[in-house]
Amino acid sequence: MVTLFHYRVIVLHQTGLMPWANMLVIKDRIMDRKEFIGKADEKLKLVRTEYGYNQEKMADILGISKKTLVQIEKGRSSLGWTGAIALCTIFERSEVLGAVFGGGAFDMIMALAFQDSEPEYPKTMGGKLWWKTLEETDKYKLQQNIVSQHYRILDQQDRRITSSFELQASKDYLKNLK
Repeated sequence: MVTLFHYRVIVLHQTGLMPWANMLVIKDRIMDRKEFIGKADEKLKLVRTEYGYNQEKMADILGISKKTLVQIEKGRSSLGWTGAIALCTIFERSEVLGAVFGGGAFDMIMALAFQDSEPEYPKTMGGKLWWKTLEETDKYKLQQNIVSQHYRILDQQDRRITSSFELQASKDYLKNLK
C-alpha cells in the first residue's frame, strides 16, 4: 500500500532580499513515495549547482557513479527511495529542496516511511518558518506545514510527538494528550 501525502504545490518567486517571498498556492495534489523520488530527481542538478559541485563530486557525495548521476540528470534514471532520502538528508539546508518540500524534508520522509507506527522524533526548531500553529494548549501545539500541508504535534520543548496526514486524526491525538 502506498502512503499518500497531501500537500500544496507552492510556487516561490525569488527576490533579492527575500528568496521565499511571493508564495502562490497553485492547486492541491497528492504526494506518494514515487512523486517524492521524482521531485528529488528533478532537483538533483539544481542542488548540485546550488552547492557548486561538479558531477564527479556530487556523485561521490551521494555514493553513486558519475554515469548514474548523468543519467538521473537527463531523466533516464532515478535516485530511488534511498537515493532521494540521501539527497534530502545530506543537503537538508538546500534552498532548492526547501522550496519543493516546505523546509527540511525530514517530516515528509518520516511521514512517507512510517504509515502505522510512530518513531522517536528529535527536537525541532518550533516551526518558525514553514509551520502554522492551528491549536495550542498549555503543553502542546498542533501545527500544519504551509507547503506540504501535513500536521504535527509538538510538546513544550518543541519535540515532535507525532506527524500525520490527517487533520482529524491529529486533533484527536491532541485531545487525548490533554
